[in-house]
Amino acid sequence: MPRVQPIRRENAVGQVAATLDAVKAKIGKVPNLVATFANSPAVLNAYLGFSEALSAGRLSAEQREVIALAVGQANSCQYCLSAHTLIAKGVGLSEWSILEARAGRGEDPKTDAIVKLAVKVVNQRGRLTDADVGAARDAGLDDELITEVIGHVALNTLTNYTNHIAVTDVDFPVVEL
Repeated sequence: MPRVQPIRRENAVGQVAATLDAVKAKIGKVPNLVATFANSPAVLNAYLGFSEALSAGRLSAEQREVIALAVGQANSCQYCLSAHTLIAKGVGLSEWSILEARAGRGEDPKTDAIVKLAVKVVNQRGRLTDADVGAARDAGLDDELITEVIGHVALNTLTNYTNHIAVTDVDFPVVEL
Protein backbone atom coordinates (compact mmCIF):
# COMPACT_ATOMS: atom_id res chain seq x y z
CA MET A 1 0.00 0.00 0.00
CA PRO A 2 1.38 3.41 -0.91
CA ARG A 3 2.70 5.63 1.87
CA VAL A 4 1.88 8.67 -0.23
CA GLN A 5 -1.54 8.33 -1.83
CA PRO A 6 -1.87 9.16 -5.52
CA ILE A 7 -4.36 11.86 -6.48
CA ARG A 8 -7.01 10.24 -8.65
CA ARG A 9 -8.58 12.29 -11.43
CA GLU A 10 -12.01 12.19 -9.79
CA ASN A 11 -10.50 13.81 -6.67
CA ALA A 12 -8.36 16.37 -8.48
CA VAL A 13 -9.43 19.98 -8.80
CA GLY A 14 -8.44 22.99 -10.84
CA GLN A 15 -5.12 22.97 -12.64
CA VAL A 16 -4.16 19.54 -11.26
CA ALA A 17 -7.29 18.04 -12.83
CA ALA A 18 -6.49 19.73 -16.14
CA THR A 19 -2.89 18.52 -16.00
CA LEU A 20 -3.93 14.93 -15.27
CA ASP A 21 -6.41 15.12 -18.16
CA ALA A 22 -3.61 16.31 -20.44
CA VAL A 23 -1.35 13.44 -19.35
CA LYS A 24 -4.11 10.92 -20.02
CA ALA A 25 -4.81 12.45 -23.43
CA LYS A 26 -1.12 12.28 -24.34
CA ILE A 27 -0.20 8.77 -23.15
CA GLY A 28 -3.53 7.05 -22.61
CA LYS A 29 -3.41 6.85 -18.82
CA VAL A 30 -2.24 8.65 -15.72
CA PRO A 31 0.56 6.51 -14.28
CA ASN A 32 0.54 6.11 -10.51
CA LEU A 33 3.82 8.03 -10.28
CA VAL A 34 2.28 11.04 -12.02
CA ALA A 35 -0.78 10.77 -9.76
CA THR A 36 1.59 10.74 -6.78
CA PHE A 37 3.38 13.85 -8.05
CA ALA A 38 -0.08 15.48 -8.23
CA ASN A 39 0.03 15.82 -4.44
CA SER A 40 2.24 18.83 -5.17
CA PRO A 41 1.23 20.85 -8.22
CA ALA A 42 4.71 22.38 -8.17
CA VAL A 43 6.40 18.97 -8.37
CA LEU A 44 3.91 17.67 -10.94
CA ASN A 45 4.54 20.64 -13.22
CA ALA A 46 8.29 20.56 -12.62
CA TYR A 47 8.45 16.86 -13.51
CA LEU A 48 6.37 17.25 -16.66
CA GLY A 49 8.25 20.38 -17.73
CA PHE A 50 11.67 18.84 -17.08
CA SER A 51 10.67 15.68 -18.97
CA GLU A 52 9.40 17.70 -21.92
CA ALA A 53 12.49 19.92 -22.02
CA LEU A 54 14.88 16.97 -21.90
CA SER A 55 12.96 15.14 -24.62
CA ALA A 56 13.85 18.02 -26.95
CA GLY A 57 17.58 17.59 -26.30
CA ARG A 58 20.18 15.84 -28.43
CA LEU A 59 19.91 12.43 -26.80
CA SER A 60 17.74 10.04 -28.79
CA ALA A 61 14.68 8.37 -27.29
CA GLU A 62 16.69 5.15 -27.15
CA GLN A 63 19.57 6.84 -25.31
CA ARG A 64 17.16 8.49 -22.87
CA GLU A 65 15.59 5.11 -22.08
CA VAL A 66 18.99 3.49 -21.64
CA ILE A 67 19.82 6.15 -19.05
CA ALA A 68 16.47 5.63 -17.29
CA LEU A 69 17.05 1.87 -17.14
CA ALA A 70 20.62 2.22 -15.88
CA VAL A 71 19.67 4.77 -13.22
CA GLY A 72 16.61 2.76 -12.19
CA GLN A 73 18.78 -0.32 -11.77
CA ALA A 74 21.48 1.59 -9.87
CA ASN A 75 18.81 2.97 -7.53
CA SER A 76 16.90 -0.36 -7.32
CA CYS A 77 13.62 1.20 -8.44
CA GLN A 78 11.21 -1.51 -9.53
CA TYR A 79 8.53 0.98 -10.59
CA CYS A 80 10.87 2.84 -12.93
CA LEU A 81 12.46 -0.33 -14.30
CA SER A 82 9.00 -1.67 -15.06
CA ALA A 83 7.83 1.55 -16.72
CA HIS A 84 11.02 2.14 -18.68
CA THR A 85 11.28 -1.46 -19.86
CA LEU A 86 7.89 -1.03 -21.51
CA ILE A 87 8.80 2.39 -22.89
CA ALA A 88 12.19 1.11 -24.12
CA LYS A 89 10.49 -1.67 -26.05
CA GLY A 90 8.16 0.93 -27.51
CA VAL A 91 11.06 2.99 -28.88
CA GLY A 92 12.64 -0.10 -30.40
CA LEU A 93 15.16 -1.37 -27.87
CA SER A 94 15.64 -5.12 -27.88
CA GLU A 95 15.46 -7.26 -24.76
CA TRP A 96 19.24 -7.63 -24.99
CA SER A 97 19.75 -3.84 -25.13
CA ILE A 98 17.45 -3.40 -22.13
CA LEU A 99 19.41 -5.94 -20.10
CA GLU A 100 22.69 -4.36 -21.18
CA ALA A 101 21.47 -0.94 -20.04
CA ARG A 102 20.43 -2.35 -16.68
CA ALA A 103 23.93 -3.82 -16.38
CA GLY A 104 25.47 -0.40 -17.10
CA ARG A 105 26.51 -1.11 -20.68
CA GLY A 106 25.50 0.30 -24.05
CA GLU A 107 25.31 -1.49 -27.38
CA ASP A 108 27.67 0.91 -29.18
CA PRO A 109 30.64 2.99 -27.96
CA LYS A 110 28.70 6.26 -27.62
CA THR A 111 25.73 4.70 -25.83
CA ASP A 112 28.15 2.78 -23.63
CA ALA A 113 29.84 6.05 -22.65
CA ILE A 114 26.44 7.63 -21.94
CA VAL A 115 25.39 4.73 -19.72
CA LYS A 116 28.70 4.56 -17.91
CA LEU A 117 28.62 8.31 -17.26
CA ALA A 118 25.07 8.11 -15.92
CA VAL A 119 25.89 5.21 -13.59
CA LYS A 120 29.03 6.98 -12.33
CA VAL A 121 27.00 10.11 -11.59
CA VAL A 122 24.59 7.99 -9.51
CA ASN A 123 27.17 5.81 -7.77
CA GLN A 124 29.62 8.63 -7.09
CA ARG A 125 26.90 11.16 -6.22
CA GLY A 126 28.07 13.49 -8.94
CA ARG A 127 31.68 13.57 -7.76
CA LEU A 128 33.35 12.50 -10.98
CA THR A 129 37.07 12.66 -11.60
CA ASP A 130 38.79 14.32 -14.53
CA ALA A 131 39.39 10.80 -15.88
CA ASP A 132 35.67 9.99 -15.68
CA VAL A 133 34.72 13.08 -17.67
CA GLY A 134 37.68 12.53 -20.01
CA ALA A 135 36.45 9.02 -20.82
CA ALA A 136 33.06 10.44 -21.78
CA ARG A 137 34.71 13.07 -23.97
CA ASP A 138 36.98 10.47 -25.59
CA ALA A 139 33.84 8.53 -26.56
CA GLY A 140 32.38 11.57 -28.32
CA LEU A 141 30.33 13.27 -25.62
CA ASP A 142 30.70 17.04 -25.68
CA ASP A 143 29.78 19.43 -22.88
CA GLU A 144 26.17 19.64 -24.08
CA LEU A 145 25.70 15.86 -24.00
CA ILE A 146 27.49 15.50 -20.67
CA THR A 147 25.17 18.13 -19.19
CA GLU A 148 22.14 16.44 -20.76
CA VAL A 149 23.12 13.09 -19.22
CA ILE A 150 23.35 14.80 -15.83
CA GLY A 151 19.86 16.23 -16.39
CA HIS A 152 18.46 12.79 -17.15
CA VAL A 153 20.12 11.35 -14.07
CA ALA A 154 18.51 14.10 -11.99
CA LEU A 155 15.07 13.49 -13.52
CA ASN A 156 15.30 9.75 -12.99
CA THR A 157 16.62 10.16 -9.46
CA LEU A 158 13.53 12.26 -8.68
CA THR A 159 11.26 9.49 -9.94
CA ASN A 160 13.27 6.71 -8.28
CA TYR A 161 13.35 8.39 -4.89
CA THR A 162 9.69 9.38 -5.05
CA ASN A 163 8.74 5.78 -5.77
CA HIS A 164 10.90 4.49 -2.91
CA ILE A 165 9.42 6.93 -0.41
CA ALA A 166 5.83 6.80 -1.67
CA VAL A 167 5.86 3.01 -2.25
CA THR A 168 4.07 3.63 -5.53
CA ASP A 169 1.98 0.73 -6.83
CA VAL A 170 3.51 -0.52 -10.09
CA ASP A 171 0.98 -0.06 -12.87
CA PHE A 172 3.15 -1.41 -15.69
CA PRO A 173 4.14 -5.01 -16.44
CA VAL A 174 6.33 -5.77 -13.42
CA VAL A 175 10.05 -6.24 -13.97
CA GLU A 176 12.02 -7.91 -11.20
CA LEU A 177 15.07 -6.14 -9.80
